[in-house]
Amino acid sequence: MDDVIIIGGSFAGLAAALQLGRTGRKVTVLDTGMPRNRFAGHSHGVLGHDHKPPADILAEARRQLMRYPAITQVNARADRVFGAIDNFTVVTGDGQSLAARRVILSYGVADQLPQVPGFAESWGTSIVPCPYCDGFEFAGRHWGLIWSGPQSHQSARLFLDWTDQLTVFADGHDIAPDVQADLARRKIAVVDGRIIEIAHRQGRIATVNLESGRHVAVDVVFAHPRIRPSAGLHESLGLAAVDTPTGIVLKVDERRQTSMPGIYAAGDLATPFLPSVTQATWQGAMAGIFAQQSMLT
Repeated sequence: MDDVIIIGGSFAGLAAALQLGRTGRKVTVLDTGMPRNRFAGHSHGVLGHDHKPPADILAEARRQLMRYPAITQVNARADRVFGAIDNFTVVTGDGQSLAARRVILSYGVADQLPQVPGFAESWGTSIVPCPYCDGFEFAGRHWGLIWSGPQSHQSARLFLDWTDQLTVFADGHDIAPDVQADLARRKIAVVDGRIIEIAHRQGRIATVNLESGRHVAVDVVFAHPRIRPSAGLHESLGLAAVDTPTGIVLKVDERRQTSMPGIYAAGDLATPFLPSVTQATWQGAMAGIFAQQSMLT
């Protein structure tokens, strides 16, 4: 029996494995190799790894974990989780059954990209969600923001730290009059009408095309599509969740434990605001440490 099975081997999962492996606790990491940031060419704002491809950072992390004999890394999907604290069973996609005292869920989320031609092709290159991740590279250029709800007002205000050229695309949303007045006061243009196409050259945006026939040239677009967990294990376990403006994430306590004793969660799967590599790494480390401490006798 493992001490801990970690489901999801990106930044959060590997950070948890590192902490546990250094205690000598027996750990198995299950991963499908499909991290959320696989579309990004570089990770930014990651201390010691700034501007490195995220795939390279993860590959090096996996290599480093190989020095710990207590850690087993397996390329497999977890299909089912059941049981209770000190006696969980994880069944993999190939039918293998694994047992563990604790489980850490770090399988992340998937972005639900709109069915707009050119959007998916530009995602991660010139359509991005996070100014802290990509804002520096586009500073001083013409930014676009696709309105997704009231939370977009804060984004528009925030973006002015990077650029004074910002266009908001309402994309069918009704923006409250007082918010529109505030945007106008800040000299932020608002363009009405649905977006029907992102015209691009190999993922680099040329124009945002609207149903009215208008084409608006921008250098980068910030968008916050809905998210969903990358797997449904939390649903079958009946874990409590939090409904955020962009989608569902798992509810955890101050020790990263979910609503089921013995099951912990870390990374984008349990981050309601501003998910990032730094947050995922910290949360994963904490989940590993708290899971280890919960097994002390």
